[in-house]
Amino acid sequence: MMSPSLKYGLSAASLALSLGVASCSPDPNSPGVEYAPEMYESIPYEPLRQISFNTINSFGINQRTPASGTVPRGKLAYFDHIPKDSVGIAERTLRNPYAYTKANIEEGQVLFTRYCQHCHGEKGDGQGLVGQKYKGVPNYSTGAYKTMNDGHIYHVIEWGKNRMMPHGSQVNPEERWKIAMYVHVLQLNNDPADLPKIVKVTAPVDATDASAGNASAMTDPTNQKGEGKANAKTHSDTPGQGDKARNGKM
Repeated sequence: MMSPSLKYGLSAASLALSLGVASCSPDPNSPGVEYAPEMYESIPYEPLRQISFNTINSFGINQRTPASGTVPRGKLAYFDHIPKDSVGIAERTLRNPYAYTKANIEEGQVLFTRYCQHCHGEKGDGQGLVGQKYKGVPNYSTGAYKTMNDGHIYHVIEWGKNRMMPHGSQVNPEERWKIAMYVHVLQLNNDPADLPKIVKVTAPVDATDASAGNASAMTDPTNQKGEGKANAKTHSDTPGQGDKARNGKM
């Protein structure tokens, strides 16, 4: 007769062996058998972590689709009340709230290089590396493109036009205005060297100015004044939805 100690010892060895076999897997990413998996994975649903099919939310996912018209935190100023297909309204109503200083235009040049040059080219002639591959990128110094104002450029950056995709989620309002400033430089002659022609100093520069003698102000005050709600710092009552007549289909 088998002694109790030997019997229990064999049982324990069999259990350990079975657990070892069950926990082994040819998949190197498999964790095997987890003891008390709730210690590793949260029982409550977490929006940014998906372990299994969610039987409560739609589509079986933990993260819910935001309600229509909501704006992400910190992005309120990214969208205005002008619909994406109303560039004419933007031309007539939007006004650049920033002065045409050398510092602002140079920052616009940096932003243009970062976000626009790959298509529009260094000189704004549509001969960027991408523009050469996918034809149809405009030349800023020809035709109607030569007279695009700040509001037009701002709106196209935000919503896109034709083959150009929208960049409103990537470029904040202040950056859009500064890119528009630099586009005016390229409209002159497709030459970045024309930057000084856009800057017009109207008063002596304070000695403590951070730009070390390069600050200036635009002489045309009409381009610095906001008209009604048409300004970068004002928002729609229903951001992201367009006007009521469009029923939110922007």
